[in-house]
Amino acid sequence: MAFALQTTFTSALVAKTNHASFSARSTVATPGFKVTNGSKVCMSKFDKWAAIGEVGDEQQDIARGRGMVDDLFQGGQGLSGTANAIMTSSDYTSQGLKTITIDGDYYISPAFLDKFTVHIVKNYIDLPKIKVPLILGIWGGKGQGKTFQVELAFKKLGISPIVMSAGELESGNAGEPAKLIRQRYREASDIIKKGKMCALFINDLDAGAGRMGGSTQYTVNNQMVNATLMNIADNPTNVQLPGSYKVETIPRVPIICTGNDFSTLYAPLIRDGRMEKFYWNPSRDDRVGVAMGIFKDDGITQQDIERIVDTFPGQSIDFFGAIRSRVYDDAVRAFIASEGLEGLAKKLVNVKAKPEFVKPSMTIGELMTYGDLLVQEQDNVKRVQLADAYLDGAELAGSGGSSMPENQGSNNQPAQAAYTPAPSPITPVPAYNQPRAPAPAPAYTPPAPAYVPVENAAVKSFW
Repeated sequence: MAFALQTTFTSALVAKTNHASFSARSTVATPGFKVTNGSKVCMSKFDKWAAIGEVGDEQQDIARGRGMVDDLFQGGQGLSGTANAIMTSSDYTSQGLKTITIDGDYYISPAFLDKFTVHIVKNYIDLPKIKVPLILGIWGGKGQGKTFQVELAFKKLGISPIVMSAGELESGNAGEPAKLIRQRYREASDIIKKGKMCALFINDLDAGAGRMGGSTQYTVNNQMVNATLMNIADNPTNVQLPGSYKVETIPRVPIICTGNDFSTLYAPLIRDGRMEKFYWNPSRDDRVGVAMGIFKDDGITQQDIERIVDTFPGQSIDFFGAIRSRVYDDAVRAFIASEGLEGLAKKLVNVKAKPEFVKPSMTIGELMTYGDLLVQEQDNVKRVQLADAYLDGAELAGSGGSSMPENQGSNNQPAQAAYTPAPSPITPVPAYNQPRAPAPAPAYTPPAPAYVPVENAAVKSFW
């Protein structure tokens, strides 16, 4: 490698000196290399670049420092130091960049798309004397399709967002999540600078930066995440990385956040000037539209879907996807029976193609049956609350109790008769274990009169 480096470098110098053509410069040099103008160059076997390949103290220091600084400033992993070419095309791509690959035309709520699009556009244009909130907070109940609707809206607008999750908002190192937010924001800004729309998408913000009751520990990273988002919302065009104090104007990046309860966040963060809040509570038409997208390839009519939605009015949107998933259980059982339990690994792991299943036929009766089964499982979770019974005391069956989950918990617990132990036979107590009689109290003895000194006693005068 050192010899090739030497010959290539020397041939380039010779070609530049003699104004050689591109073909001559691309020729690999040899110790007797002859250039196009007839001159001959004799090269020495001494390699002045050989020291680069040696592993000295400085290379060992760099090896010990791997993982402590950004990998762009050190040798590639598993290689020997800074002499290696480490820049690849993936180094210029953000780790949080996500390309929306949702196949099919799914339902997007008109109200949701309107709120989303207006917020994105307002952050890309300049409105005179208008304070535009940088953050759009979409919150609502669990399983209502907030993240899925956001991804559909991103796909509709042709935006590839920079994505963060709640798990990235906490770290064992203080300040790392706040630094990551600034880094991802600047990565999105660089994409906008290149002429392509982008946004920062933070999933479940309240789960990573909120306080879930008094038992949740509030760490310095929670505090810094809230403070960093507040600072970015106030100065969206001047976001600096920690340790960099260069004032540089960057493009503004809209931020989209989802969550279940934004009241757990720091109140100044969710004020109207910084965050625009949108409560996503899908209406009946929205639920029917989403369910139509779920069952569109299964031959289920809109009338049947409306019947399912009306039969389970209190269920979230993901409930209908769970119903459809249950229909494939019979096909999976048939596959397991055909392959056998011992041969499943050969069909599922390290195979060129995964097993394919024929789409089963679905009827409204089957879907209603599977829906009832899911509701029963939900009721069991609500009814049998073993944590209340196990944490309050030792829930052991004993003689009159029960270890069956149906007979425990705080809800619908059957009343049980009080346990009365059987009388044990009386055995004589040995004499040495007999309790001793209390000793009689001593008779009362009045205290002796106090002693009076002679000098203080009254003396009668003889006069």
